[in-house]
Amino acid sequence: MPAELRRGSRGEAVRDLQARLAALGHDVGPDEPGEFGDGTEAAARAFQEARRLRVDGVVGRQTWATVVESGFALGDRLLYFRRPMLRGDDVAELQHRLNALGFDAGREDGILGLETHDALHEFQRAAGLAADGICGPTTLGDLMRVGSFAGSSSASLRERERMRDGTRRLAARKVYVAAKPELVALGERVAKELVDAGADALLDASGNDDTTIAMEANRFDADVFLALRAGDSDRRCAYFATRDFRSEAGFAIATAIHEQLRAVLPGDADICGRAYAALRETRMAAVVCELVPEGDIDAMRTLVTHAGDTAKAIVHGLQQAIEHPALDTERA
Repeated sequence: MPAELRRGSRGEAVRDLQARLAALGHDVGPDEPGEFGDGTEAAARAFQEARRLRVDGVVGRQTWATVVESGFALGDRLLYFRRPMLRGDDVAELQHRLNALGFDAGREDGILGLETHDALHEFQRAAGLAADGICGPTTLGDLMRVGSFAGSSSASLRERERMRDGTRRLAARKVYVAAKPELVALGERVAKELVDAGADALLDASGNDDTTIAMEANRFDADVFLALRAGDSDRRCAYFATRDFRSEAGFAIATAIHEQLRAVLPGDADICGRAYAALRETRMAAVVCELVPEGDIDAMRTLVTHAGDTAKAIVHGLQQAIEHPALDTERA
């Protein structure tokens, strides 16, 4: 498909998109097949909102990939570890079922990595099946049968335990800070505040796409990932979440940063679960701070004026989340 599809786009790629959106329950009418008009844009926006993506009605790389992944149901294909890793709703369902049974598949991100492979392997051994790490009809049948007796996901519980048991100090933690070009100056201030607090901070001001930034943060082996950018609405602090899973560490950090930012920046704000690639593909606690609406010059001017206080608030919120985690907060 083209780099992106948007209002006014035409052709077979649009026809394919419309068919996939309709199959997922999003009506593209009254648009004609192959014509990206009001109906297709509305369907794309509804899909993005439902899947916790950036809501702009533009079908770029991440939205298109998520549309494709959403078409897979558990049992549609063999699931096993490979590179590039398999992705899809079927993988997320497999992870959810394994976690519910107590086999640690890691966070339920729909990406079949080594944690999911190992959990599947252990389930097969426990069930007396051939432990080949392949989820086919036989393994799936046993998984469905015993899964009906399972409780809630263990992935969130394990993340809570790691937060309780880990070293509660920001000092010596590795923090990867990714700032979009228009917020590089703020990113530099945040990185300096982190270093002053004893953390090992790395600033990424490349402006690369989320997948590339996530890959670099994973290579850095960061303990925390922070992204600073403009958003599609009012200010928000976003953590990784899907319909069935929430990153507890990400939620705690987003909540603490949000509370600190309320004191230094005007306007409404929100804490929300999102499935941005920067949150989904990083392997550590991650938060995306969308500090101003994209294109809002007045809001950007206010942010620049309060850049010093904003940087201090972000780092203080992170420090609070690590050193005094509110682990008993109800799910939002």
